[in-house]
Amino acid sequence: MKVKCLLVDDEPLAIKLLEKHISKIDALEIVATCNNAIKAFEILNTQEVDLLFLDIKMPNLTGIDFLKTLKNPPKTIFTTAYRDYAIESYDLGVIDYLLKPITFERFFKSVDRFLGEQKTQSQSIQHKEKETDDFMLVKSGNKHHKVVINDILFIESLKDYIKIHTVDNKRIVSKYRISEIEQELKEENFLRVHRSYIININKISAFTVNDIEVNSTEIPIGASYKEKVVSFLNNWK
Repeated sequence: MKVKCLLVDDEPLAIKLLEKHISKIDALEIVATCNNAIKAFEILNTQEVDLLFLDIKMPNLTGIDFLKTLKNPPKTIFTTAYRDYAIESYDLGVIDYLLKPITFERFFKSVDRFLGEQKTQSQSIQHKEKETDDFMLVKSGNKHHKVVINDILFIESLKDYIKIHTVDNKRIVSKYRISEIEQELKEENFLRVHRSYIININKISAFTVNDIEVNSTEIPIGASYKEKVVSFLNNWK
């Protein structure tokens, strides 16, 4: 989806220059333009705006004072002919402070900064959702249990069965080989440390060269796994 932009400036030529710059960047689209803060306020209340290009020196209400009145302002880039407000503007958390006349190169750097921040935030949200929402369905008896993957402490092998230990002290026994669930979790934060144990590396609280502590439970490190596990732990710490 394109970034929705609102341009606010009382100089028609300044608006035209921003429109020209924006037309060169496919990721951006203009939803509205206006020449004062009052009209900008009306637009923000009726349209979705992701990025605000805001002049500072305008009649009735300056761009800085206008931004201060907004409870949830969009990301903002100031566009102005005056250097004097730079420090005050950054206290408002703006993306950038562009001095007129604005060259395309300088404009592009500013937009790239905004897009970089958006990408970082998006990745952070996706990572958080992955940690909290990813789950698997595990059959135990006649029931299918929803198990949030990040809630798993460790998995214990019971020959042809496994026992899943979770943070809320649940113990779910299922007819499952440990090698099978190891394959299912290979893209997650799990490590096979013993022929009978897989641990969630995010739940490690302590370790030695012989065992790993997960939520006060000591899990032995198997001899055939020791080299791989110790190497991981040395890099992990």
